[in-house]
Amino acid sequence: MEPMPFQTAESRVAELRAELNQYAHEYYVQDQPSVEDFVYDKKYQELVEIETEYPDLITPESPTQRVGGKVLEGFEKVVHDIPLYSLNDVFSKEELIAFDERVKKAVGHSVSYCVELKIDGLSISLKYENGIFVQGATRGDGSVGENITENLKTVKSIPIRLKEPLSIEVRGECYMPKSSFVNLNQQREEEGKDVFANPRNAAAGSLRQLDTRIAAKRNLSTFLYTLADFGPLESTTQDHALNEMARLGFRTNPEHRVCETIEEVWEYIEKFHETRNQLPYEIDGIVIKVNEFSVQDDLGFTVKAPRWATAYKFPPEEAQTTLVAIDWTIGRTGVLTPTAIMEPVRLAGTTVGRASLHNSDYIEKKDIRLKDTILVYKAGDIIPEVAQVILEKRPADSEPYPVPTRCPVCESELVHLDEEVALRCINPKCPAQIKEGLSHFVSRNAMNIDGLGPRVLAQMFDKGLVSDVADLYALDKEQLLTLDKIKDKSAENILQAIDASRENSVERLIFGLGIRHVGAKAAGILAEHFGSLTALSKAEKEEIVSLNTMGETIADSVVTYFENEEVHELMQELEDRGVNLAYKGIRASQLENVESPFKDKTIVLTGKLVEYTREDAKEKIQNLGGKVTGSVSKKTDIVVAGEEAGSKLTKAQGLGIEVWDEQQMIQAIEESHQE
Repeated sequence: MEPMPFQTAESRVAELRAELNQYAHEYYVQDQPSVEDFVYDKKYQELVEIETEYPDLITPESPTQRVGGKVLEGFEKVVHDIPLYSLNDVFSKEELIAFDERVKKAVGHSVSYCVELKIDGLSISLKYENGIFVQGATRGDGSVGENITENLKTVKSIPIRLKEPLSIEVRGECYMPKSSFVNLNQQREEEGKDVFANPRNAAAGSLRQLDTRIAAKRNLSTFLYTLADFGPLESTTQDHALNEMARLGFRTNPEHRVCETIEEVWEYIEKFHETRNQLPYEIDGIVIKVNEFSVQDDLGFTVKAPRWATAYKFPPEEAQTTLVAIDWTIGRTGVLTPTAIMEPVRLAGTTVGRASLHNSDYIEKKDIRLKDTILVYKAGDIIPEVAQVILEKRPADSEPYPVPTRCPVCESELVHLDEEVALRCINPKCPAQIKEGLSHFVSRNAMNIDGLGPRVLAQMFDKGLVSDVADLYALDKEQLLTLDKIKDKSAENILQAIDASRENSVERLIFGLGIRHVGAKAAGILAEHFGSLTALSKAEKEEIVSLNTMGETIADSVVTYFENEEVHELMQELEDRGVNLAYKGIRASQLENVESPFKDKTIVLTGKLVEYTREDAKEKIQNLGGKVTGSVSKKTDIVVAGEEAGSKLTKAQGLGIEVWDEQQMIQAIEESHQE
C-alpha cells in the first residue's frame, strides 16, 4: 500500500487526536462514554501507525504519549511560583463556628462558603502554556515539590490540551479509586509483594515510580479544585472557578456546594459523614472556603495557611476488639494469607469479625499476638485491617505468634520466592490451590457454571470426583447425587449448566484457566486476536507484546504457562469432552458491517429476564454493535424492562427514553441474525 502523503497524514493525525481526546474526556472526566471501546481502540491504533510512519508528527499532547514507557533517572525539584499552603483543621462543630465568627469579625459581615469534599490523595500542581500541559509537580513542603510531569501524563483525567489556549496553573488531588485500590492490593498479595495501607499511599507510591509504565497501570484519577494562576480567566468566586475549570476540561468534584450560613455547612458535613462509605473514592473530611475571592483577598494568609479556609476532619473510623485466632488460607497461586478472627465489632456501618493481616511479615512488624486488644479500621472504607496492638492491654503471659513453616492444607514446606514478602506453597497438587482454581474456573466471569459453589466443589474434590477442571465435563448424575444436599433437580441443573458452558467463547476458558496476570479483559483481547486456545498456546512473546495493552509481564506469563506439557494434556482433555476452544465473538472489524437496531446504541437492562440470563443478553447485544451500561441517563437509547423492573424503568419513563419488553429485545436479536 502506498504511504500516506505527509500533508494528509498531518491532517489525519490532528483529526484523530481531537476525536480521541474527546472520547477520553467523556470516559474519564464526564463518566459518559459516547463510543464503544473498540471504536476508540481502532482510531488509537490508526494514530499509532501514522505516528510510527511519521515520527516528526509526534507531539507531547498526543494520546499515544499517555501510556508511559519512560524510565526516569530521578525527580528534579520544582520551586512553586505560588506556594501551596496547607489548611488549618477543625474537629468539632464548635471549632467550625469559631472559624466562622473569626471570618465575620475580620470582614465585618456574613459570608457565603464553598464547601468541597476533602479527597484523600496526593496534592498536585499543573501548569499549562497556551493550553498545553507543560509541568506537573507534587506539593512537597509547599514551596518546593518534585517534577512528576511524565507520570501525570499517564493519568487520563488530566487534559494534555485544554479546550482554550490559556496559560494557567491549577491545583488539586490525584487519588486512587477504592475499587482500583482493592484490585491492586489483591494483585500484590498474589504476587507476594507488600500491600499499600490505604489509597492515599497507593496513589503517592504510583506517582513516584521512576518507570512511568507502572503509574500508567494504576488507574489513578484526579479532582482539580484551585485556580492558582488565573491567566486571562475572570472568576470572582470559588464556585465559578470550579465551573470554569470543568469547562476547560478538568475533572472537578460534582459534590461541591455554596452555603450561605455555617449551619448549612454543618448539614453538608453531617450528610457526607454518614454517606462517605458509599463514595467510590476516599475522603477524610470537608474543605470550607470563603466563596468570594475579594473577601479571600481581604482575609489573606498566616505564615502557613489561608485565613479564609479550613478543613473539617472526620473522626477516625476505628474500633477496639480482641484477636481470637489467625486463620491461614492458600489461594490458587499458592500464596498463604492470614486473616484475623476477632470478637465482632461495629465498624463504618457494618459488623465485622474478620480483618486482613496480609502476610507473615505484617504480623511480625506489628508484633500481633493471640488475645491482643487490637485497633481495627477499614482501609479505603472497604477492607477491615488491623491498625495496631494496644500494648498496655496485652496479657502478661503473651508470647510472639509462631508463623507457619508448612502449608496448613498439604503440609508442604512454605517458601519465599524471589524476595517476596509472602509465604508460598509451591506444591502443584496442593488441594487448597486446586479447589481455589476450580472455584475460579466456574465463576461468573470465567465459565459461568451455576450451582457449583465452593462447598460443592470441595466435596467433589474430597470424594475424588474431580482432580482438575476437565473432570467437571465427565461428571454424571449418579456422582452428583452422592454429594450432600444435592437432590435430583439440583443435579440436573448442574449438568445442564456444565453442558451449556461447553459452548462458551474461548475468552471465558482462557480467563478460567487462571493464567497468572491474565484477567478477563486481557483474555478477551488474546482470544479475539489469536482466534483459538490452540493458536494462543503457540504464540511467540513478541506477538503478544505487540497487542494493545499487552505488556511483557502478561506475555511472559502466557508463554511460560503453555510451555508446561501438563497444560497441553489438559487442553486435549477439554477438547475431547466437547469444550469449545475457539473465539465466537464478533471482531471489531466485523461490527462495521453489522446491521441491527442495537448498533451504536446505549442499552440498559433492568428487571428479571426470563428467556436469557443478563450476561447472555448483554453478550448478544454487544455482538450486534450495541453498548450495555448499568445506569440510565440522557444518553441511554433503549431500556429493556424485564419482570419487576424498578427505579431504572421509572427514570427512563421520566426522561422519555424508549422502553422495550424482553420479547421485543429477543425479536430484534433474532431478526438481526437473519439478515
